[in-house]
Amino acid sequence: MNNLSWQDFEKVDMRVGTIVEATNFAEARNPSFKLKIDFGNPIGVLKSSAQITTLYTLKELIGKQVIAVVNFPKKQIGPLMSECLVLGAVDGKDVTLLQPNKDTPNGLRIS
Repeated sequence: MNNLSWQDFEKVDMRVGTIVEATNFAEARNPSFKLKIDFGNPIGVLKSSAQITTLYTLKELIGKQVIAVVNFPKKQIGPLMSECLVLGAVDGKDVTLLQPNKDTPNGLRIS
């Protein structure tokens, strides 16, 4: 395991956002959803894909708050340009989303 410096950690911009749209990502290699996540001002709504189909349904994702990294470079995933990385705890194909345990304003930084 590589140790990070505090300065390295501070470069990772993790924010709270609310999923405002979730759809099937049929073109993905592995079962995935396309997500639109609202991070408030000034970040706005960003797109992402997430392999979270074993533990979540599209309907239950709407309105769910999540934690995501918002300062990675954009990444083309099939026809989708992913703009953020949603964080989750991974156990094989099961991914449990990281989320605040209370309603939190969109855009708040994780530190």
